[in-house]
Amino acid sequence: MNGRPLEIDETDNRLLRLLQQDASLSQRELAERIGLSQNACWRRLQRLTEAGVLQGSRAVIDAGRLGLGLTVFIMVRTRHHDDAWARRFRARIESLPQITEFHRIGGEWDYMAKAVVGDMAGYDQLYKRLIADMDLERVTGVFSMETIFHGRPLAPG
Repeated sequence: MNGRPLEIDETDNRLLRLLQQDASLSQRELAERIGLSQNACWRRLQRLTEAGVLQGSRAVIDAGRLGLGLTVFIMVRTRHHDDAWARRFRARIESLPQITEFHRIGGEWDYMAKAVVGDMAGYDQLYKRLIADMDLERVTGVFSMETIFHGRPLAPG
């Protein structure tokens, strides 16, 4: 987190909940649902955007409908912890569009990546590209059998 958390009130919370449910709502619709004027709603949206709370909007896509039916959580342990190696590894991860999330984590593993691929053969190809010329101590994949929920909205406040 950068800096101190932004102080938000219940109106901001309602605005954030609505946007997480449907980011395509117009400013007018948001204002009406919250009970604000359009100008007051705009000012709140500007404040949340300038503070970095709101960071764009995205469409929710059904991966299965695109033939991307396998979600894999890739766990990585490395012997390297210097900045140069970490930058190189990050660049590798960023070059793989199948990886949709990437985290440096604490505990037994050093990194965790979430990948969405078509099938096991797609994961195998991704795995080979991931490990090529990267000195990794251990890599394992944990395969999702079922998504219970996905993209759950944050519950601020």
